[in-house]
Amino acid sequence: MSIFLWGVLPYITLLCVIGGTIWRYRYDKFGWTTRSSELYESRLLRIGSPLFHYGILAVIAGHAMGLIIPESWTDAVGISETTYHWIAAGGGIVAAIAAVVGVAILIYRRRTIGPVFVATTRNDKLMYAVLVAALIAGTYITIVGMIDPHGEGVNYRETVSPWFRSVFAFQPDIDAMEAAPLRFHIHAVIGMIMFILVPFTRLVHIFTAPLHYLFRPYIVYRSKDSRSAPGNAPSRRGWDPIGVKDRD
Repeated sequence: MSIFLWGVLPYITLLCVIGGTIWRYRYDKFGWTTRSSELYESRLLRIGSPLFHYGILAVIAGHAMGLIIPESWTDAVGISETTYHWIAAGGGIVAAIAAVVGVAILIYRRRTIGPVFVATTRNDKLMYAVLVAALIAGTYITIVGMIDPHGEGVNYRETVSPWFRSVFAFQPDIDAMEAAPLRFHIHAVIGMIMFILVPFTRLVHIFTAPLHYLFRPYIVYRSKDSRSAPGNAPSRRGWDPIGVKDRD
């Protein structure tokens, strides 16, 4: 089981992410969307969506730093493990709370707003379930680390991080991951399942960076005021200068 979980499943995950994303783009390009439901309800969405998205971006950034940057590098620049731990834990708990509260608002909105609920597919429900499970498991790990910062297995950079980097070197360090506490095993498995689902759910939009927004031309909108309301059209002709009334 350990060989499968830490030596085989990571490559199945990578295969699904890469192959599934290519397949989705090639055969379902027009379905590459979040299927926004803002048209049905916007008040809760304006609160929950930024909380979740900014929170999850911070969570991803924290994971990237902790898993990719070796402990020896931070030691070399004078950052002790204790200092690193409290910085990571402090930022992690803020990001986790934002993401959890945000996704809770989005799920509440999706469950209680009729048109949004009707537009929710089984695919969406599975995606939300796995996403929430990953967030809860990660938040629990962060809280445990804050309660007992010197507890056994808290320093994941000695176990999970070496295993993560070894996967991309095609020499998975199964023993390192086995040495990590059970909570890290659960979080890692849920995370891999979530990434397997990414190409086949609305989460695929994480691979779409809206860079074209930086270069597109300005869009001019007309303000909605009393002059543009039906029955209140201006009395001047369209070709007359402003201030000239209808002479007829």
